[in-house]
Amino acid sequence: MRRRQFLKILGLGGVAGAALPGTVGAARFAYDGSPDAVGVLHDSVRCIGCRKCEEGCQKVNADVLPPLDKPADDTSVFQQTRRPTFTAYTVVNKYEPQGHAPVFRKLQCNHCQEPACASACFVKAFVKTEQGPVVYNPKLCVGCRYCMMACPFYVPAYDYNNAWNPLVYKCTMCAPRLKQGLLPGCVEACPKEALVFGRRSDLVNLARRRIMDNPGMYEDHIYGEHEMGGTNWLYLSPVPHAELGQPDVPAVSAPELTRGMLGSLAVIAGVWPVILGGAYSMSKHYKKMVEQARHEGAQQAGEQGAPDAGAQTPAQACCRKPTDANPEKGQGGGQC
Repeated sequence: MRRRQFLKILGLGGVAGAALPGTVGAARFAYDGSPDAVGVLHDSVRCIGCRKCEEGCQKVNADVLPPLDKPADDTSVFQQTRRPTFTAYTVVNKYEPQGHAPVFRKLQCNHCQEPACASACFVKAFVKTEQGPVVYNPKLCVGCRYCMMACPFYVPAYDYNNAWNPLVYKCTMCAPRLKQGLLPGCVEACPKEALVFGRRSDLVNLARRRIMDNPGMYEDHIYGEHEMGGTNWLYLSPVPHAELGQPDVPAVSAPELTRGMLGSLAVIAGVWPVILGGAYSMSKHYKKMVEQARHEGAQQAGEQGAPDAGAQTPAQACCRKPTDANPEKGQGGGQC
């Protein structure tokens, strides 16, 4: 959706939004999470940093993503910490915790059960599906980037190179493939089963079993089980998750934290078109009154008749230049 189209629609709905300020934001963030929702478990103990997941993601999303900047076997990418961009839905980073061998972690959208991006998006370009993925509709997006500011995991990426129709990009958990009964591209490409796809509740149980069956191998913490109200992408790690760059976020969901603030956006979006529209109407009405007064004045002057061709108006007599006979005392002194 273009911004101009959005503003036209916003102007039409402004009065309704302003008239119901008390109801805006109420019952808007009802993302309870389906019991059958699916997700992915990433096990950093099993991950070898082969980047086959990056390659698989690009392959199944080749219609929107360019080829990898560097081949999957190029380990030079681990020299810096990367994040998903508009050219890569997922990346793998290498971490070196103190007193521990290097650990690899895959980054992508965590597909929160109650996503901050969806609650912040007032045009509903982001939607949490019953199946689990958080999907994005570029036709609705107006490029406000509230989703980027709201996401606690810094995932949504903006295409700043497209000035005419900039869009937001993020992992979709291969939602179209899931509808066809296929695995996400990254899961399908993983050679070490470091990525496991399944129902979220089953993945939580699987993660707990791995922790219990392998004492000392895993940190006793399933990241994503409770963080931000729970995510559909879960993580196991041999070290504290903070040492792998995972943000320390609360267990409260993002909509609960931001409901009051972000809920008022709809009111603001509804009130401002009314104010600006009123100012425009007043300006237009004033302009019409001025034009009407000018027209009536010209009409009255025409009815009184124009002065004779040889006659002088008082202003013309006042501004007459000095004559040769009286160069210093011409009528009007040579000035008006």
